[in-house]
Amino acid sequence: MRKIVIAALSTALALTVWAPAATVGVGQQAPKPIRITRVMYDPPGPDTGTNAHLNREWVAIKNFGQQTRQLRGWTLRDTSGQVFHFPRFRLRPGTTVQVHTGDGQATRHDLYWGMDTYVWNNTGDRATLRNRDGRLIDRCRWGDGDGFKLC
Repeated sequence: MRKIVIAALSTALALTVWAPAATVGVGQQAPKPIRITRVMYDPPGPDTGTNAHLNREWVAIKNFGQQTRQLRGWTLRDTSGQVFHFPRFRLRPGTTVQVHTGDGQATRHDLYWGMDTYVWNNTGDRATLRNRDGRLIDRCRWGDGDGFKLC
């Protein structure tokens, strides 16, 4: 908390008001409201290529902001140029959507890329999220690991 003192020039009275301190230090950027939070790039079990197994590969994107965000026209891509184009989709504050690799029925928490092969490389890759104007929103990079990355 930071103390703000407002002094009246004509009197010796002062009014003290408490206000929350800034949560971002000088020279630091404010946290992004929309962020990639997790990637399941190598789901457990053999890579069978079935739709069920493809859908166990996903990227989670969370809205940390205070406003609902329309993601239509946003993109999610890997380093080899495979691109998921977000359909009309509203991401509410505090909620997460998982973008699954395979086919499925979209819900408020799940979207489906519709691929018939795996997207995310097990030996290292990068998920890049951009808004409809092409501006970088977030990235998550990993190397050869255990198949799951917290971003």
